Amino acid sequence: MNMTKEVIILIADDDTGHARLIEKNLRRSGLNNPIERFENGQEILDFLFQRGEGRHRSKDISYLLLLDIRMPQIDGVEVLRQIKADPELKSIPVLMLTTTDDPREVERCHTIGCNNYIVKPVDYEKFAEAITQLGLFISLVQVPEIHLGS
Repeated sequence: MNMTKEVIILIADDDTGHARLIEKNLRRSGLNNPIERFENGQEILDFLFQRGEGRHRSKDISYLLLLDIRMPQIDGVEVLRQIKADPELKSIPVLMLTTTDDPREVERCHTIGCNNYIVKPVDYEKFAEAITQLGLFISLVQVPEIHLGS
């Protein structure tokens, strides 16, 4: 019997203020999913690819990644590229968070395989609204589980 599992929301954003704002607005939209935050691209890749000493993802848990594009060490576009190139991880929905709406950057992320693209407006109300809509989107979307090789 397959129970619907809770989706864990991963936030990879080096800006603590933005990450807190995202979390607060997800909660406000009624989402009570667990949220885990990562400071940079290397941290999220180590988590997903189960490398190094830190936290690692669990098998048979559904994740959804909110990925900031501009991060130190490894940027969000490269993180997205590595996730979507991996047969096991490519099913994880990835939503890009960025402060730019440069159409070339948007196009590049969609080409690599991001599921959605959210521009972080400086305007608090617009940003809150975007994250609230995202919360509703997450609650409606059935996120696939990652199964490790049979």
